[in-house]
Amino acid sequence: MSSASHRSPTRAVVVGGSIAGMLAAAAVKDHVDSVEIVEAHELPGGPEPRTGVPQAVHIHLLQTGGARAIEALLPGSVDLLLAAGAHRIPVTTNMVIYSPEGWYRRWQRATHHVITASRDLTEFVVRQQVLKDPRVGVRTRTSAVGLLGDRRTVTGVRVRTTDGTEAELRADLVIDAAGRATRMPRWLARLGITGLAEDHIDSGLVYASRIYRAPVPTRGWPVVSVQADPRLPGPGNSGGILPIEGDRWHVSLTGAPGRHPTHDADAFLPFARTLRHPLLADLLAHAEPLSDVRVTHSTANRRHYYERLAHWPEGLVALGDSAAAFNPVYGQGMSAAAQGALALRDLLTKGLTPKLAREAQRAIARSVDSAWALATGQDIHFSTTKGRSPNLADRLLHRYVSRLSRTATGSFHAATALTDVLALQAPPTTLVSPGVLLTALLGPLRRPLDRPQFTPAELDLLNSLDKPVGTPG
Repeated sequence: MSSASHRSPTRAVVVGGSIAGMLAAAAVKDHVDSVEIVEAHELPGGPEPRTGVPQAVHIHLLQTGGARAIEALLPGSVDLLLAAGAHRIPVTTNMVIYSPEGWYRRWQRATHHVITASRDLTEFVVRQQVLKDPRVGVRTRTSAVGLLGDRRTVTGVRVRTTDGTEAELRADLVIDAAGRATRMPRWLARLGITGLAEDHIDSGLVYASRIYRAPVPTRGWPVVSVQADPRLPGPGNSGGILPIEGDRWHVSLTGAPGRHPTHDADAFLPFARTLRHPLLADLLAHAEPLSDVRVTHSTANRRHYYERLAHWPEGLVALGDSAAAFNPVYGQGMSAAAQGALALRDLLTKGLTPKLAREAQRAIARSVDSAWALATGQDIHFSTTKGRSPNLADRLLHRYVSRLSRTATGSFHAATALTDVLALQAPPTTLVSPGVLLTALLGPLRRPLDRPQFTPAELDLLNSLDKPVGTPG
């Protein structure tokens, strides 16, 4: 009889039933004998709100990089999302975006796609795919309260149920996917691991979101966004409309301290009129509200640099918002978590080897570098931001990217360079490659648009409304 027949079963424990937790389970399930997800709340049986996810009420999308990572982890997931009503929107072909530098053109040659749906639907499709695997189980109404093991090796987690009962869950690999509520820094300190570096960059932006019945068919309808310009004085107000399942629009408005949106339903539309362009307000004037206004103040960028610690225990990995959380206005969170999970899976092809945890943490850090640079590179330029101020290099880079963005309003090459980075398909360093630098130097090749660009079919729909919206670009 071979020694392999006497091998002890291997087990992974995932802390958190979030989308990052589910993707973590997807990443490890083929490399261990069983996976147990520890979740403090009940998990819904359908595409319904999950307790403890305040950000779910705001607009969400999957960037190209995130959608591809989820598809690699859970083949068929994108088709399931689309079949359930999600939208696959070509970038920038089906996007009406007012950037700080002007209106982006809707180039007919799409280089990327985003997937738009409610957070509830996206989570449900991922959760359903993961939990149908018999090797994956969930322990609900249970919270992880500490790590087992020592500073050299983590051997599991200590958990507590809602009735106060505590237990020990032994594991060969523990993955913290508890999100912004992670207790990992405290748990590491209890093991004697200190010196953790952390960044906390908070622009103070406040989110207010609402769901509407769209006044037009949403299949093929574009994403609409009016972005804030950090160069302007006053609060950085912005907003976006995403088509989601059920012929609905998911709308989020953001504002900084001093002039931020509130829970007041009667103030939602007037606030939309404070943006740099009235397009969102004009569209919403024809839409039917289906929900109350939900507000979130927690939009800070926060990163724990676990990969820099001198000591990192074997058997422990932090993933998703537990490692790095972003201002959600940039739409990178789910995609960055998916890419981190994929990086973990790729390392696991070698098995639960020594130094796996350290290598995985470094790979996850690399997977979030681009999203972190995008979010903080913009937020540090708002006057309300706390945690870091732009230095000379930051200001010079921001001026260059602004020039490149202005070029992108009339240059397909510049637009592609930017969307490659925004889609998490290329690192920000590609924006300073010789070819892109030359493109930025030449500037836009077409006359800038002076109004939002709608197709003739979209204009027909808009003109059929009580009050026409928009004119041809």
